Amino acid sequence: MQERVREELPGLANRFEAFVFDLDGVVYRGARPLPHAMEVLNLLHERGRQVYFLTNNSGATREQYAERLQAMGYPHARPEQFITSGWATALYLRRAFEEGAPLFVVGEPGLKQELASAGFAILERVESELPAAVVVGIDRAFSYERLAQAQHAILNGARFIATNTDATYPAEDRLLPGAGSIVAAIATAAGRTPIVIGKPNPQILQPFIERGWINPERTLLVGDRLDTDIALANLLHIPCALVLTGVSTRDDLACAPLEHLPQWALNDLSELLGDAVENLLIHAP
Repeated sequence: MQERVREELPGLANRFEAFVFDLDGVVYRGARPLPHAMEVLNLLHERGRQVYFLTNNSGATREQYAERLQAMGYPHARPEQFITSGWATALYLRRAFEEGAPLFVVGEPGLKQELASAGFAILERVESELPAAVVVGIDRAFSYERLAQAQHAILNGARFIATNTDATYPAEDRLLPGAGSIVAAIATAAGRTPIVIGKPNPQILQPFIERGWINPERTLLVGDRLDTDIALANLLHIPCALVLTGVSTRDDLACAPLEHLPQWALNDLSELLGDAVENLLIHAP
């Protein structure tokens, strides 16, 4: 990534040289940017910080996510700044199978596009040709027929891969069922447990670490879910902050296990730039 001159920032943000943000519930909810999100992202970019995005949502490609943030007011978004569970799944499958291996995908066009771009053949139906793997992500057109086809393939030897198991994701004014609800249906029907690629699997962030783009000690991971975002950060010993604009609530903090606790809790992203965040300290970094 291109280096920029690093300038001072106010508050908590000044402690870090790189930031990894979740998307749903952190930067936006549905089609609506969350308060102060675009201003904070732009200021971090202007002051020379590296900004990356890490999402379990496999519904869109990295290019589409970059275009979405550009349209919302962050013109600096580039596809290479994003890790999605769909893209990470494609990386995993390239190590596991030969190029051109057939896949049955329970997911949206973005996931299928990521997998096709990685050289895999996408089967629309499971008939005479069985897939090497069944790949499951968010699918808002999921049907009983797709469930039955996925079950049949898995019971006949296809590997069962889940992009993520998030039970919900935050829309504009409520939570909606996430990919985890679909994964659970297929797991129940097939009697199998999937390989899960997305957060909190620490392998999902390895591409950025291996390329030297982020140093875990000097990076802040910001998410809205204790059991995925914060759990991942703690597994990798990355400082982390929970933002209370998505799934997990302040009440959840009171009963969360230690491995799911963040260093900081933020009411919204503007508190990255303020001293008031120190009053929300959960435990010392």
